[in-house]
Amino acid sequence: MKLDEFYTQFHHWLINRGPNYLGGIIIFFIGIWFIKWLRNRLRTRMARRGIHSSLQPFFLSLTITALYVLLVIWVMNIIGWEMTIFTTIIGAFSVAAGLALSGTFQNFAGGVLILLLKPFELEDSIVAQGQDGRVVSIQMFYTVLITADNKTVIIPNGKLFNEVIVNVTREGRRRLDFEMRIGYNNDMEKAKAIMTTVVNASKDILHEPAARVGVISLDNDCVRFTINVWVDPTNFLNAKINLQERMLKELAAGGINFPKPGF
Repeated sequence: MKLDEFYTQFHHWLINRGPNYLGGIIIFFIGIWFIKWLRNRLRTRMARRGIHSSLQPFFLSLTITALYVLLVIWVMNIIGWEMTIFTTIIGAFSVAAGLALSGTFQNFAGGVLILLLKPFELEDSIVAQGQDGRVVSIQMFYTVLITADNKTVIIPNGKLFNEVIVNVTREGRRRLDFEMRIGYNNDMEKAKAIMTTVVNASKDILHEPAARVGVISLDNDCVRFTINVWVDPTNFLNAKINLQERMLKELAAGGINFPKPGF
């Protein structure tokens, strides 16, 4: 009697729910095949469009994971399973994870935006977060700089992207500005001529745009000359040292006197 009742219930379930389960299973396997096919297509498309290599695995993983989740939800709806408990668990987990990893997500979002918008690239020299250095690595959560004195600086991308970034390299040239203090008892035309000659003879500067040498201010104890020249960003420090040393030497050789400290 119980066996007959079981067969009756099973037959009733098979007639009413069987097609849903069969349709869900078929759609599940078709979805799996489609997602695998789409993964290969997306990988090829991203490579052709030149998307940064650090972003490709992230976008691919995010897209494929989202498709798998949608496929499972779709199949569960076709079968007729209730989604209320499942949705509640996912929502609670998402809130908890979001609160725990808010700083990490901010750094991650900053890394994605840096790689997409490209305010700087590898080997660019930048000034950011009080640091001045060459970019040697752009990771998803942080960016690595090497400073002129060979220190490694690691900056979280969240802070880096939300603050001012000065890209020294992008324009291909950088202006070098410095001043020379000359005493009032000197021949100013002669001093300017010596400084101009030193600038024009320097191999460390770019001669286009033209350099500029002129009086910037008249102080109580001296005349201040400003020197503005354009240099290759990668040679900025060497150009500054060489140019200043050569200018001091040539001015002294030309009989130009400098004001004494404290006067």
